[in-house]
Amino acid sequence: MAIELRVPPVGESVTSVEIGKWLKAEGEAVAKDETVAVIDSEKATVEIPAPAAGRLSKIVKHQGESAEIGEVIGEIDERATASPPARKAKAADAPAAPAAASAPAVAPSPPPPPATAPRIEPPSAPQETSAERSEEVVRMTMWRRTIARRLVEAKQQTALLTTFNEIDMTAVADLRKTWGEAFQKKHNVKLGFMSFFVKAAADALQAFPPVNAEVRGDDIVFRHYCDIGIAVSSRHGLVVPILRNAERMGFAEVEKTIGDFAKRANDNGLKPEELEGGTFTITNGGVFGSLVSTPIINPPQSAILGLHAIQDRPVARDGQVVIRPMMYVALTYDHRIIDGREAVLFLHRVKDAIETPARILIEV
Repeated sequence: MAIELRVPPVGESVTSVEIGKWLKAEGEAVAKDETVAVIDSEKATVEIPAPAAGRLSKIVKHQGESAEIGEVIGEIDERATASPPARKAKAADAPAAPAAASAPAVAPSPPPPPATAPRIEPPSAPQETSAERSEEVVRMTMWRRTIARRLVEAKQQTALLTTFNEIDMTAVADLRKTWGEAFQKKHNVKLGFMSFFVKAAADALQAFPPVNAEVRGDDIVFRHYCDIGIAVSSRHGLVVPILRNAERMGFAEVEKTIGDFAKRANDNGLKPEELEGGTFTITNGGVFGSLVSTPIINPPQSAILGLHAIQDRPVARDGQVVIRPMMYVALTYDHRIIDGREAVLFLHRVKDAIETPARILIEV
């Protein structure tokens, strides 16, 4: 009996996908729940598991082809088993060569070689091989094409402006050093820097509502909740899963959720609904060593916070030059609804919360 492999729903408003890659060939055996194909949508890469054990008897849609939600892309014959692979012939399996005729006891002397002119070697070719200048053309996945389109739209349809500040990370570093071990023992997760920025951003978003708002036609939609997207780099590309109601989350919940997002992002395990929506985004280029950048907003969001590498730098404190762990931060925002004053004050509130973390702990 043939079981149809159909394209599953992969998110709200998504009606078609693209076949990314078949992990099994026609005729190969598959186990129940084993991933047989990967499909790309506008929002995520999704793995297609085998609904039953059997043999992949037919591939209907091949790599690079489009398919509608619910459309059949392949079939599994659960009553069949895979054809055994062809056995490679070994040297011992080769038929024996026919026996040569009996040779005379004394072999005749070979004839003298004919006289030839001395060989003249041609000049050697220059050492730059074709492989060193080869090219490879790889089609963008639907996911990558969608990211590219949305980033260009953000540039063309919004009034982007970026404001910068720098944050002294001493207080947070001291907190992590003092309480990190106890935190991990109790919550079974490390106390990272990101949870401090999530809580600081949620606090600032509520203090400056336009930064958390959206332009919708001629209207401004103000959100009374903070769904913060966290940019996660995976081996499949950049994804931005959402922390729903981040303003209600504790530090441990933030750290656990982000860790879970990162793990599942590498395994194509994120659900489409976990990537939808979002009112604000935080991206951390500092993990790759970025010192300063101007991030691009993710429409229809109106702002994004960029974090960067922490570096020991000389700064002035109470008339003295001291060395402190400093981080540059950037806020890119849509100037259509966020004024410069609000953007600067928002970023300063984030800075103040990180440099005085007791503020976000006692919510003042």
